[in-house]
Amino acid sequence: MRLIPVIDLLDGQAVHAVIGKREHYRPVKSVLCDTPDPFEVATAFRDRLGLNEIYIADLDAIQGARQVNHREMIAALAGEEDLNIILDAGVSDVENTRTWLDLGVRKVVIGAETLRTWDALQDIPAKVDRDRLIFSLDSHAGKILSQSPALAALSPMKALEHLQAAGWQEVLLLDLRLVGSGEGVDRKLASEARRNFPDLSLLVGGGLARPEELAELEAMGVAGVLAATALHYGTITAQHLAALVRNPS
Repeated sequence: MRLIPVIDLLDGQAVHAVIGKREHYRPVKSVLCDTPDPFEVATAFRDRLGLNEIYIADLDAIQGARQVNHREMIAALAGEEDLNIILDAGVSDVENTRTWLDLGVRKVVIGAETLRTWDALQDIPAKVDRDRLIFSLDSHAGKILSQSPALAALSPMKALEHLQAAGWQEVLLLDLRLVGSGEGVDRKLASEARRNFPDLSLLVGGGLARPEELAELEAMGVAGVLAATALHYGTITAQHLAALVRNPS
């Protein structure tokens, strides 16, 4: 199972995301590095924890802010040695997906929150290499968040059914209510999703609180877990990650 550290990028800095209330996000304070500079945070994840697959959420782009453009910064990070960038930058069409892949991003995230049309859900995996796509099923307390009314009206399980039928291979279950909360991930949703859609590669994000959760999720068949707060606070350390590798469930 992959542990994927997250950098929430806002106004040029890595910020601490807390339960989806973006107006309250503040620069990261971390045991891993002394600055919220995204390059320092990313290389700390790589060099101190051995994690080189980095998920970047460009919150300015996701929120439609035009005064801040992180394109050069993200492209530079994608060009760093031994960094594989997964990017959520509010992309919702084929053209912008391809643009980011051409700039060196390893995988592009298409988020339910910023998906504008139902047709895009079908169109993107038909025209872009599916191995380089992730669909983020963004939700808040079990309700899907989306600019697409058709998607927002679905239950998570029904949405996963449509995603699988459309050809998506990797899906992130992201509950914004849990992000940065330390309450623990939604294992009930993850378990139900794994049971009903065993052929999907499932990632989970939001609320990771204890090192023990990693082994529990791996045993469940989850392919990867997103984390930020637990890494910055030192709740999950390099020693915990090494133990997980040595003792796979």
